[in-house]
Amino acid sequence: MKRPISTLMVLTLLAVPTPFALAQQPGGQAPAGPPRERAARVAILNVRQAIISSAEGKQASAELQSQFAARQTELENLRKQLQDLQNRLQTDRVLSDQERTRLSREFGQLQRLFQRRQEDFQEDLNLAENEVVERIGSKMMEVIDRYARENNLAVVLDVSGQGSVVYADPSVDITQDIIRLYDQAHPVSASPRPAQQQPGQTRPQPPPQQQQPGQRPPQP
Repeated sequence: MKRPISTLMVLTLLAVPTPFALAQQPGGQAPAGPPRERAARVAILNVRQAIISSAEGKQASAELQSQFAARQTELENLRKQLQDLQNRLQTDRVLSDQERTRLSREFGQLQRLFQRRQEDFQEDLNLAENEVVERIGSKMMEVIDRYARENNLAVVLDVSGQGSVVYADPSVDITQDIIRLYDQAHPVSASPRPAQQQPGQTRPQPPPQQQQPGQRPPQP
C-alpha cells in the first residue's frame, strides 16, 4: 500500500532569486551581500516523527488505541485458547484417539478463525493509521512550506524512510521547529475528537470469545 507521505520529499521553493527577479533590481544587478547569504539552503525533516510527535498526532494515537482495544483483547483471548488446546494435545497422554481427533479438528478451526480476525484487525488498523497520517500530513505541509519560505530554504529532505541521505548536520534538522509551529497552528482541545468511523470498520465484530479448552469453537 502506498504511503500518503513519500519517503523522499523535495520542496522546491522560490527562495533563491531567479534571473527574472534579478532583472527587477536597479541596473539588473543582483543585490549586494556575501555570496554565502544568497546560496541555496538545505534542511532535513523527519515527517513521520513530526506527525506522531505533534499534540494532534499523540491524541489521534490514543484514540486509535482505545478504538481497537476490544478487538485486541479478542485476539489475545483467541491466542490463549489456541495455546491451551495445543498444550493439552501435547501433554495429555490419556486422550483417546477419538478425543484427540476431535481436539485436533477444533484446534484447526480455531486457528483459522484467529488468522482471519488477525488479518482483519491489521488491515483496519493500517487504514485508520494511514487516514491519520494523511489528515495531519496535509496540514503539516502548509506549515513546512511557510517555514521554508520564511527561512529561505531551497530544499527540505524527508528522512523518515530509507532515503538517499547518508549524513546531515543536526543543525539543519528542522523537525522540532515544525512540531512546535504545527502545534501552534493546530492546537488540540482538552477533550478527544468525536469518534469517527474508520475505513474498514463496517464489518461486525463479535464479543471476545470466552471458550474453555475442550469446548467447540464457533464455526468460521
